Amino acid sequence: MRKDGFNRRTILTATTALGAAGLVPRGALAQAAAPASRPAASLPARGEFVVRGAHVLSMDDKVGDLPSGDVHVRDGAIVAVAASVSAPGAQVIAGKGMICMPGFVDTHWHLWTSFLRPVMRADDPKRTYFPVSFALGLHYTPEDSYSAVRLGLAEALSAGVTTTHNWAHNVRSPAHADAEVKAMRDTGIRGRFAYGPALGMPNDKPMDIADWARLKRDVGKDPLISLGICSRNIDGNNTSRGAINADMAKKEWGAARELGLPITLHTNGSASIQLLNEANLLGPDVQLVHPLNTDAKDWEALAKHGVHYSTSPLGEAGRSGEMQFPELLQSGVLVSMSIDNVTAERCDCFACMRMMQTINRHRTGGKIKITTKRLVEIATIDGAKDLGLADKTGSLTPGKRADLILVRTAAPNMSMIGDPYDALVQLAQPSDVDTVVVDGRILRSKGQFTALDYENVVHEAGEAVAGLQTRAKWPV
Repeated sequence: MRKDGFNRRTILTATTALGAAGLVPRGALAQAAAPASRPAASLPARGEFVVRGAHVLSMDDKVGDLPSGDVHVRDGAIVAVAASVSAPGAQVIAGKGMICMPGFVDTHWHLWTSFLRPVMRADDPKRTYFPVSFALGLHYTPEDSYSAVRLGLAEALSAGVTTTHNWAHNVRSPAHADAEVKAMRDTGIRGRFAYGPALGMPNDKPMDIADWARLKRDVGKDPLISLGICSRNIDGNNTSRGAINADMAKKEWGAARELGLPITLHTNGSASIQLLNEANLLGPDVQLVHPLNTDAKDWEALAKHGVHYSTSPLGEAGRSGEMQFPELLQSGVLVSMSIDNVTAERCDCFACMRMMQTINRHRTGGKIKITTKRLVEIATIDGAKDLGLADKTGSLTPGKRADLILVRTAAPNMSMIGDPYDALVQLAQPSDVDTVVVDGRILRSKGQFTALDYENVVHEAGEAVAGLQTRAKWPV
């Protein structure tokens, strides 16, 4: 856990509010302004278009890269990627001066905290991420969850993220779960909703397993949304987010596996990996988060069982211990990249790749080679593999769904580029993202949303967090 002043005393202070919140019937929390009554958002239609003359980075070895190439999309699918494509009647998107590549795949993001930025203070230990999200998280309504997730996803799309892993570790009721899924649907993003516990729930109480099954039936009909679970910690760390024992993990993970749901878990060092290994819980359906303070025995066990690891470079760089993604990669463990949260950070996959490059150079002195192309793969196709979506997204492969972005190379920070992978890792920033396409829908064009009313998104999020502060009587 990061050293930001969130200690036992902070937990006990915030738990005063928990005592009151725990007296509120579960259904009462779900009654306030449930987003289910909102009409579905109007998303752009899937048509037919061709990106022409872009520098195409396909992330597919068979397709390769094209210094000047075309990408043909029809009805949400990639039809062809070639130096020149014939597509009479298709809309033409000028790609000259652009890099065309798969959209970024985020593999771990607490979207429910996204509207808490106004409440945070970097230099006040009582108002950093953990104490604020814990104290206010106890008072979330479904409408709060919807507004926060939608705000975070708007930032995701603007930064070129086309797939996200919504790591929802504050699901206070079925209505809260529905609200977060609806926010994902209303923005048009692809992703997995990881159904978690309610913040502050007793560690000896299982999560709402019955509702996992209910929601699986719902999202099973959705081609863009899949379902998983996020587990509480099992090594005693970060007790604010739950700290269960191996027996409870076996119960919850067993239920998840019966439903065919993948599992994700925060870690902090070797303890949790050792416990999971001893309990025979590791497997290819498990994603661990934050590769810090592990050792060679852990890497061997993870590789043996096909476990994946998600690293959040911007946040982890400020934590104690070493970011060990280079050793994991060297050991054959699938590593993906994630945003974590956008309260104290921003959604910037370019900066995440650059941080990974810097950390590797600093820690290994180049002994473990990770090229800029490899970093872009980690941010795209490897993320898709981690989430079990590589058959749909992560590369510009004919037959896959059209999740792609265009990155401008004309801005001062990108002009006169040489190698495009070097440019993406070392020079690019979110403002260079020109066009964002998810499942064939053009959600952003020329740096602007095509359908999402961003001013309304921000306005609703501002009203929601103000109301949340009033209900929580924050700051105390």
